[in-house]
Amino acid sequence: MKERKTPAHPPALLHTPMRHDYYKIAYLGLFTALASILGYIESLIPVFVGIPGVKLGLANLAVLFLLIRYSWKEAALVSVLRILIIGFLFGSLFGIVYSLAGAALSLAVMAFAKQKTDFSAILISVLGGVSHNLGQLLIAMLIVENTSLVYYAPALLVSGVLTGLLIGIVTAETEKRIRF
Repeated sequence: MKERKTPAHPPALLHTPMRHDYYKIAYLGLFTALASILGYIESLIPVFVGIPGVKLGLANLAVLFLLIRYSWKEAALVSVLRILIIGFLFGSLFGIVYSLAGAALSLAVMAFAKQKTDFSAILISVLGGVSHNLGQLLIAMLIVENTSLVYYAPALLVSGVLTGLLIGIVTAETEKRIRF
C-alpha cells in the first residue's frame, strides 16, 4: 500500500487573508510567554537599592517591541496578560494593582510619543520607564493615603531613566536583528 503524502500546510490556508491573523495571534502568544518568562527571571534577580518598586523591567522588552512593530493595542494586551500571569503566580493582588497602574501610564505615554514624535525606541523606553514608576508612585499614594511617598520620586525617576535606557537599547538592537 502506497502512503499518501500530505502537504505541510493546508493549501486553502496559504491563500487566505486570515493567514496574517494566525501569525499575529501566534506572535502575541509568543511575546506573552516571553514577557512572562522575563518577568519570572527578573523576580529572581535581587535589586538592592533600598527603594520599593525598583526593578529592571525586563518584561517590558516584549511590550516595547510590540509597540514599535504593531500598535498600542497588541502591546497593551501582552502587558496586561503578563502582569496577571506574573502577579498570580509569583506576586500579590497589590503587586498586580501597582503593575497595572504603572503599565497603563507607561503605555499611554509611550504610545503618544511613538505616534506624535520621531523619538527613537531608546527615548520612548526612557519615557516609559519614568512614567511607569510615576504611575506606581501615584497609585501607592492613593492606596496608603499618604503623600509623603513623593519623597521616593527622585530615586524612582533616576531608576526609570536608567532602566528605560537599558530596555530601549536592547529593544533597538533586537529590532535591527529580527525580521518578520
